[in-house]
Amino acid sequence: MNSSFDQPSPWRRLRPVFLGFDGPLALAIVVLAAIGLVAMYSAGYDHGTRFVDHGRNMLIALGVLFVVAQVPAQKLQRLAVPLYVLGVGLLILTALPGLGITKKGATRWLDIGIVIQPSEVLKIALPLMLAWWFQKREGQVRAPDFLVAGALLALPVGLIAKQPDLGTALLVLFSGLYVIFFAGLSWRLVIPALLLAAAGIGALVLLGSAACDSGAEWPLLREYQRHRVCTLLDPTKDPLGKGFHIIQGMIAIGSGGLAGKGFMQGTQTHLEFIPERTTDFIFAAFSEEFGLSGVVVLLLGFTFLIFRGLMIAAEAPTVFTRLLAGAVTMGFFSYAFVNKGMVSGILPVVGVPLPFISYGGTAMVSLGLGLGILMSVARSQRLMQS
Repeated sequence: MNSSFDQPSPWRRLRPVFLGFDGPLALAIVVLAAIGLVAMYSAGYDHGTRFVDHGRNMLIALGVLFVVAQVPAQKLQRLAVPLYVLGVGLLILTALPGLGITKKGATRWLDIGIVIQPSEVLKIALPLMLAWWFQKREGQVRAPDFLVAGALLALPVGLIAKQPDLGTALLVLFSGLYVIFFAGLSWRLVIPALLLAAAGIGALVLLGSAACDSGAEWPLLREYQRHRVCTLLDPTKDPLGKGFHIIQGMIAIGSGGLAGKGFMQGTQTHLEFIPERTTDFIFAAFSEEFGLSGVVVLLLGFTFLIFRGLMIAAEAPTVFTRLLAGAVTMGFFSYAFVNKGMVSGILPVVGVPLPFISYGGTAMVSLGLGLGILMSVARSQRLMQS
């Protein structure tokens, strides 16, 4: 029989699918996922089914990544408005009496057959929406367009902050601000805003200690948020209470030394001095067991992931894909920076997971979605060149 009529092998059929993946980005994902599995096994092997569930969540995220990576960037653009409306709608449902699930004084979850955290959806839906908005105004962006973008940003951020979930609200805020900045917001507006923020932080440090000592009420902040700021300024004032998290995290990080205490040998971790050791404070557990050398490897992994993501954004073929890829990448930076900062005692404890490493189903799926978007943008860039 003529070979021209031979059926192609399964590999030849699947080869175009896998060749569309960005190799350097895939390498960074594999390295960070491997570190996450090792860290979770040590921190959570005696913590119920956390390790098994973490592995399952990673597989689900991998499936999401694979599916989204096959979706052309043009189709992602069509999903922007529906996904944004869905995310905001879920936030509104969560806020309605009797529908949202309240844990530890915060109503952040919704039961729709499975328990989800709608704010996680907005970490992707908001950059999608804003990137779609600026794509529609390509080449003719004016001041009113930035005002509309600000309104689209303020709505979900306000709903999330009201839950209350200040940490996630800040991350969603940053994800939107990244898009607005990359869309061409003038430095004449950016620099005054940065100076104002720096002045505010300076005033907080100077006046906060006195306010904490006096017990005075702080405007615009709930009591637990005031406690977080006071604990950040001086965790030793309540070492067995509100300062316990930060103090134990810093002890664990410092005790790791250069090479660490060894895999599954962390005393702070396994004697349960580190609270939330499989979620928010898993970086402290990892640092204790793998020391500075392990932390450097982890930082290099995140640095390479962020660098590669920004390269994909810079080479993206359209305004929409450029803005979206840039915002998604900087979102990973925000996650990693805030988590490590709060565990190290330089930022307030706000409950932000560390990508790939911390336990969390919804957060892991949103991570897979973001990485799938980056893969899709990289794939579209290759197709434009070929």
